[in-house]
Amino acid sequence: MSSVRPVAPELPAGLEWVNSDDPPRLATLRGRVVLVWFWSGDSIPCANLVQDLAVLQARHHDGLSIVGIHCPKYGAQCASAVVLKAVNRLRIDHPVASDPQFLAWRDYGVGAWPTVAVVDADGRLAARVAGAGNLEQLDALVAALLDEAAEQGLRRFESAVPAVRPEPRTSLRFPGKLLATERLLYVADSGRDRVLECDHDGRVLRMFGSGHTGWLDGRGEAAAFSDPQGLALHRDQLYVADRGNHAVRSVDLADGEVRTVLGTGAPGYPRIGDAALHGLAACAPTDLAVVADHLYIAMTGLNQIWQVDLIGRRASVLAGGGALDRVDGLGEAACFAQPSGLAVATAQLAVADAAASAIRLVRLADRRVSTWVGAGLYDFGDAVGPCEAARLQHPLAVAAGPRGVLFVADSYNGAVKLANPATGKVHRLEVDYRFCEPGGLSVAGGALWLANTGHHEIVRIDLGSGSAKRIAVAE
Repeated sequence: MSSVRPVAPELPAGLEWVNSDDPPRLATLRGRVVLVWFWSGDSIPCANLVQDLAVLQARHHDGLSIVGIHCPKYGAQCASAVVLKAVNRLRIDHPVASDPQFLAWRDYGVGAWPTVAVVDADGRLAARVAGAGNLEQLDALVAALLDEAAEQGLRRFESAVPAVRPEPRTSLRFPGKLLATERLLYVADSGRDRVLECDHDGRVLRMFGSGHTGWLDGRGEAAAFSDPQGLALHRDQLYVADRGNHAVRSVDLADGEVRTVLGTGAPGYPRIGDAALHGLAACAPTDLAVVADHLYIAMTGLNQIWQVDLIGRRASVLAGGGALDRVDGLGEAACFAQPSGLAVATAQLAVADAAASAIRLVRLADRRVSTWVGAGLYDFGDAVGPCEAARLQHPLAVAAGPRGVLFVADSYNGAVKLANPATGKVHRLEVDYRFCEPGGLSVAGGALWLANTGHHEIVRIDLGSGSAKRIAVAE
């Protein structure tokens, strides 16, 4: 059967391998099945596929090798240091190359992120599988190819050697979102799978989650999260967007009990209408906001904003039809592109629409969606000025400030921008501090609190003086 398959292209010699000093070659991997997957570090489907690849590697460790080829959407992702950050944030432990020129992409005839090219033990291209959610198909294909290799006497059974170039040891690891109150600071320590309750000086008062990846309800550190992100308070409940578990969890602040509100632990793609929360599947919720008795969810993997009635315990789609796009309109007639940040702005929700490099507004009274900043999925940059001319690059968070000003975490520009409705202009927050892929913002106590995600730290910016200082959380 393998004789009718085309020979898989060798990996280009000019690729930069960001986490390996021993670049893989298909010629030296003969006897093993190889998955060459093409991805971009900003993509939620790519992140979902990472989970599937980890399952496949565990199931077929005695004969499977995985190789990642990072092909950027954004200019900032052309830097190998940025690719390595994405590798470590997603906990990838197989060799990854940066391919900003799309050399391997073209060689393999790839047309979309993510795509997996399946190479058999004889170095021939057996299949190309596009998209996420194909675990069972890939599992069956890998198993069949490994059996075929054994029958032909080609199979090599040793396990693949992990490729790791870790981040520096720090007390926080890729903190995502955060929530400040007048007295407390809650931090989603996403890379350590826990949520921290701190005072404003960073002293940890309580920890929710064991610090190990998992999906487990329980009290305090007996519970488990996976890549927790957005946080929101409602009465005595802290709600957590548990992105890696595709769930929303609640923490009872009276006793520290963690419970699952919605989600099944795996990505789901429901058309919910108006649905009860119990057993309701979700996909990569990233941020949360509360208005009265309603919880709003940036359902990033579904390109929607959900509304949860916390009293009636039911969920519905507030806005977004599910297609990845930037389309204004009413309710589900509108389209989002990986909405990743939420803030309450008067009678509206402000949305950091990451893949559209846009700031969108959702009017709560009638679900009308409009665009404040941004022009399209591939129209991004680093420009200030009138809102219609301003450009962002993969914004991940928004926060409402004084007098209606909106702070924006402009992640791939390493900046905080201010969108001012009074002037209709966007400008950069001038701060004497270096930001690296900021991912979370919150305003309280006369300060802007920022998750400086790529540098594994929390920063407090005084709104009066503009001075910035690092908060020594968990140290």
